[in-house]
Amino acid sequence: MENVSGPPTDDRAIRDIRLLPKAQPGVLTADGRLDRPKLGALVFADDDKRATLNAIVHPLVRARSVELESAAGEEDIVVHDVPLLVESELTGLYDMVVVVDASPGTQLDRLVRLRGMAESEARSRMAAQATRERRTAAADLVIDNDGPLEKLEPQVRAVWERLVERAAADG
Repeated sequence: MENVSGPPTDDRAIRDIRLLPKAQPGVLTADGRLDRPKLGALVFADDDKRATLNAIVHPLVRARSVELESAAGEEDIVVHDVPLLVESELTGLYDMVVVVDASPGTQLDRLVRLRGMAESEARSRMAAQATRERRTAAADLVIDNDGPLEKLEPQVRAVWERLVERAAADG
């Protein structure tokens, strides 16, 4: 199987959105790259700014998704990594939804320790997202990400095998 997937919202694509700097001032670095931490801090603290960003980005992401799906062969599997999938009520656009789940405590720890967020910012970001219960209820498959990487890898492998089996059965 050929990998035809790619990040649908890479920095280059977002930089090309002329409305973004006007809608979210200060989100580009001096060299024109997207300042993801700054953008995240802005939009997760303000529902209106998040809605504005979503209105700009979602149509472009959907267009890129359609492009990737169209380029895929019958035997290919296209995996979309969609932030805020449940919150945006986009689950119906996909054949299968896989949620990588972690407890709120683990999420908080990782946002603070690994991404360098202040605890208040991390809690604000978590509060703006769908609850754990809502995310897992929307999932066809759930991967537990509360443990170390060594426990995550076999789960991801098992999900991939299931996707390959399903694609073979459908093909």
